[in-house]
Amino acid sequence: MATYLEHANVTVPDADSAIRFLMLVDPTFVIRHDGISDDGCRWVHIGNEQFYIAIQEPEEGGGKAEAYTTYLNHGINHIGWVVDDFEATIGRLKEAGYREGLIVPPHPFRKRAYYFDDAGLEWEISSYQTDKNEERNSYD
Repeated sequence: MATYLEHANVTVPDADSAIRFLMLVDPTFVIRHDGISDDGCRWVHIGNEQFYIAIQEPEEGGGKAEAYTTYLNHGINHIGWVVDDFEATIGRLKEAGYREGLIVPPHPFRKRAYYFDDAGLEWEISSYQTDKNEERNSYD
């Protein structure tokens, strides 16, 4: 069996807001679990049968997160999704008013766009126009 990423766990100030954003990225996502942990935190798994994002709200009484700037502070800069219909996905995010992030130059074999969710997390949306790995993974 090959190694693969099953999930990412992200703490967000509002799980419902994160769910709304991710459902725009892929309307076929389902809530695999929505519950309260032993320490009273809400946590949600949203995705499909192969992978998901684990969303957790902070513990009660937790402090306000310090300001984080992608590509400047230590931490995750973005999480990337590959989508079938790039234009439709970007259209849903724009229509919902999400702010565009990093601007990337055109590439002959892939489309990419970056958007920030309500919590300020950046997400990469990608689509490939080829099945050839050497073209998909070209960094020229």
